Amino acid sequence: MEWKMASGGGTVASLWTEVNRCGQNGDFTRAIKAVNKILHEVKEDVTALHCKIVCLLQNGSFKEALNVMNTYSKILGSELIVFEKAYCEYRLNRVESALKTIESVSEQTDKLKELYGQVLYRMERYDECKAVYTDLIRNSQDEYEEERKTNLSAVVAAMSTWEKASPDDLGLSGTTYELSYNAACTLIGQGQLTEAMNKLQEAEELCRVSLSEDSDITEEDIESELAVIHSQMAYVMQLQGRTEVALQLYNQVIKLKPSDVGLLAVTANNIITINKDQNVFDSKKKVKLTNAEGVEYKLAKKQLQAIEFNKALLAMYTNQADQCRKLSSGLQSQNPGHPRPVLIQVAQLCREKQHSKAIELLQRFADQHPESASGIKLTMAQLYLTQGHVTKACDILRSIDDFKHKQGMISALVTMYNHEEDIDSAIDVFSQAVQHYQSEQPGSSIHLALVREAADFKLKYGRKKEAIGDLEQLWKQNTNDIHTLAQLISAYSLVDQEKAKSLSKHLPSLESMSFNVDVDELENSHGANYVRKKVYKVNISDLDGEMLFFSRLCLGKLPKNYDPMANPDQERWLPMRERTYYRGRKKGKKKEQVGKGTQGATSGAASDLDASKTANSPPTSPRPGSAQASASTTAPAACNVVPPRQQKPATAGPGARKKAPPKKKKGGKGGW
Repeated sequence: MEWKMASGGGTVASLWTEVNRCGQNGDFTRAIKAVNKILHEVKEDVTALHCKIVCLLQNGSFKEALNVMNTYSKILGSELIVFEKAYCEYRLNRVESALKTIESVSEQTDKLKELYGQVLYRMERYDECKAVYTDLIRNSQDEYEEERKTNLSAVVAAMSTWEKASPDDLGLSGTTYELSYNAACTLIGQGQLTEAMNKLQEAEELCRVSLSEDSDITEEDIESELAVIHSQMAYVMQLQGRTEVALQLYNQVIKLKPSDVGLLAVTANNIITINKDQNVFDSKKKVKLTNAEGVEYKLAKKQLQAIEFNKALLAMYTNQADQCRKLSSGLQSQNPGHPRPVLIQVAQLCREKQHSKAIELLQRFADQHPESASGIKLTMAQLYLTQGHVTKACDILRSIDDFKHKQGMISALVTMYNHEEDIDSAIDVFSQAVQHYQSEQPGSSIHLALVREAADFKLKYGRKKEAIGDLEQLWKQNTNDIHTLAQLISAYSLVDQEKAKSLSKHLPSLESMSFNVDVDELENSHGANYVRKKVYKVNISDLDGEMLFFSRLCLGKLPKNYDPMANPDQERWLPMRERTYYRGRKKGKKKEQVGKGTQGATSGAASDLDASKTANSPPTSPRPGSAQASASTTAPAACNVVPPRQQKPATAGPGARKKAPPKKKKGGKGGW
């Protein structure tokens, strides 16, 4: 860079020499000190002020440079420093001010046009930006042509991605990895994912080759430069449904910690979309990367909008209801016509089981924004279906003009009305759809298919009179359709028998309908479901004795105690209790039953401890006034080895068992 010399003495001349030398060496800090000394000697020197502004720009001191320009604006003038002023405003993210500064100039230089294109790109005015770069490429010939082509390809990619515009063929061949990368972004916007992946792989290869030629660049630097390409590859894989591979590639980019905060924010956001309601802890960590300083100046408005939407969804998945409502309300105020903030609020209300409020919110938004009502009404219908209000859901669906006559909508409405056994409403749906296609696309495949479905539906539910018009229309389209003709004759037979007879003349004769088919061969073929077996008549008198003996052996086995001379029991098919000779089971002596009686009682052990039952001990005398003590009245032994099992609470107290009342004997002695 050459520095201009101002008039002055020998000291000033030596200072200008110092400024020129520092500028050539890139030491702009020392150059500023020398310029300040010049301004101290020669105040308000225009050249010195201009040099100071340039040095401040080179050092990145944009605020200080802008202050100098504003302070000495009368001395410097607007034409001299218009580029420097606009550049400072652009770097300070004052894009509106930079645009105003550039447009204030009557004639723009090439470098000012370059800056103008950058400002328009930041403001997402892509059509104007494209025109600026196209004009620059056409009317300039210097060493910066490759950079201009790269910027133009970035504009085309943005138009394809955010505006869904079909790009023109500008002849931008992918000679550099930047051009190949931008071409891949354009293909992604067009939905050509396979071609986009091929372009990204080409960009990766070109990047490695071009950077490996520089010996000062390390492998880490190459991987850092490739991070944006890898992140875009992962995005394509995510769109293709290969989420696991995409997630691995995203995490590799995050581990590299690239300096581009915009790249980190987009990568982290895409990881959150893969996680959804799973791996919420990882999503909470990744969402911090989207809040980095300066992200809002690196990304497009739709990218920032998507990040904010995902923050609200993450708050919903982490059960932060208040945070979710706060974020979604803020998004709705920023984007009043966008349906997604309202859908997030509705999802949160549904998680809280407040379906009525959710439906009211959707209805209010649909009334205020009819241009977005189609998707909102579909959500309302879904909510009504989850609550079991099928008829209300049908009413909502029929009010959507954009989808009312779509085949999928007609099928859904007929199915739901059929479920509710509302056949009249289902037929009305068919009738409206047939009338629509009769006026818009008469005789088309969709029209005839709907007529056929309507006729079949009416015939299925016995509405033959109503199906006559549809059947006549189908038969007129194809008079050789015998099946439709037969249906039409059947329907007319209930209404107009003379018409049915006249139509029956069009039926083919029996001779023309006969086919030369071998019935026996057809029945015995592999495809026959039923094969008629031939019955062979056998004369028993023709069989010899050996065959008769063999037939006896084929009888079923008889029981071992079978007596062929005895008559079988006539009541053998009845249960034993219902037979006349049943006398009941004989009651034997009562066995000692362990576990019966009060808790802790051991009747078997008590009989062993009774001394009166031992053989060697003498009989004991009863106490005066008392009867002989029996073994069954001994006190229960205390046992603390196994605690009692908790039973269901009874009326006797917690954990207690109610003792069953004694059963009365039917025929024993002593009554009980």
